[in-house]
Amino acid sequence: MVVVVVVVVVVVDVDGRGRERRSDCGYDFAVHVAVAVHVRVNAHVNAHAHAPTSLFVEPLRIDAAAMTAHPPHVVDVDVVVIGAGVVGLACAAALAPHHDVVVIERHRRAGTETSSRNSGVIHAGLHYPPGSRKARACVEGRRRLYAYAAARGIPHRRTGKLVLAVERSEVPSLQAIEERARANGVEELTWLDRDALAAREPELRAALSLHVGESGIVDAHALMDALKADARDAGARFVFGHTVVALEPAAHELQVLARDERHEESVVRARVVVNAAGHGADRIASACGVDVDARGWRQHPWVGRYFGLSASAPRPIMPLVYPMPAVGGLGVHLTRDLGGQTLAGPDASPLERLADGTWPPLDVDLTLRDAFARGVARYLPRLRAEHLTPAYAGVRPKLRADGSFADFVIDETPRGVVHLLGIESPGLTASLALAAEVSELVAVRG
Repeated sequence: MVVVVVVVVVVVDVDGRGRERRSDCGYDFAVHVAVAVHVRVNAHVNAHAHAPTSLFVEPLRIDAAAMTAHPPHVVDVDVVVIGAGVVGLACAAALAPHHDVVVIERHRRAGTETSSRNSGVIHAGLHYPPGSRKARACVEGRRRLYAYAAARGIPHRRTGKLVLAVERSEVPSLQAIEERARANGVEELTWLDRDALAAREPELRAALSLHVGESGIVDAHALMDALKADARDAGARFVFGHTVVALEPAAHELQVLARDERHEESVVRARVVVNAAGHGADRIASACGVDVDARGWRQHPWVGRYFGLSASAPRPIMPLVYPMPAVGGLGVHLTRDLGGQTLAGPDASPLERLADGTWPPLDVDLTLRDAFARGVARYLPRLRAEHLTPAYAGVRPKLRADGSFADFVIDETPRGVVHLLGIESPGLTASLALAAEVSELVAVRG
């Protein structure tokens, strides 16, 4: 017996920045991984989803032999990717041409946490210690991202950016950034003194500025849509609305136990598991026996808030303008997105979880406006608090509770489980490079 339900849905969704997105979803919903629908399949089920967004649970095509060999809720694949943020999607797209891949995501659509709540900046690779994974992945990822965006028609722009030493006391720190950037392989770096900056950017004030020609902006949502489509076209299957609750070794494979929103459980057996679970990556690591505190893998959420500039606000000509970095981030900077909206932010501060372990509401408190205005007015002197309107907030997973530098982690522990932890900025820029590194690790497994 084959059970098929035809569902036609009209969905109005609000994305991570509060913009309305509409999709008309029509698809055949058959048997899928990790959903406890008590159906015995005696024929090949072939289901496809063609909707432009990922607000539904996509079906897993399972043939009769697979279903008769195992109980209804056990499925065998090559690779399970946990998490459908931009890094998980990049991993799925890199792995799917060579492996049978299933992606499990606890939310009802892709990229709803860190990936959808950032400014979409393509970073050049200025701020990371030479030789670190962050530096290597940022520089290589930036090159890959520009090429991929051009090939796939993803909206993006190579804008360049300015980094400002507002006061003369900050000049040595900016010079150190330039030296580090060159050591990381960043090119197109140009100095602008006070007069040169004033001629080029009359609204800005700084003692010395560094122009970085390789920085840019990308539409993060379009990037994730393209990666998801590439993964799916190569055979990857996605299951949304399911939380991984256990990861256990079994003979020469790993068993991933996933629980749906009705608290019903299913098992996916895989040769390799890629833990790209974002804020949940340390929980997944703990679930497979890793002492995350001993390894320095405990993730600490830090919140960053953005304000939008009103139409009457002064603004620079350059879309990306950064002050010197601050603890936990790159300072409250100015970013003009591809739609022309200029944002100030993010700031950076630890986020305390509620008693039940969840995050508090990620609202942007209007009382922060004066502090934002003072910070930006250091280099954009005509900006006033009344020019700022609360926009949105995002959370990044840091590996140091004090917000200090920690490198990206890619580590295989135990055998067959590849963990990605601490994937904060520049994670979006680095995503394709990180996926390539993961793909090489998986290839070693045969």
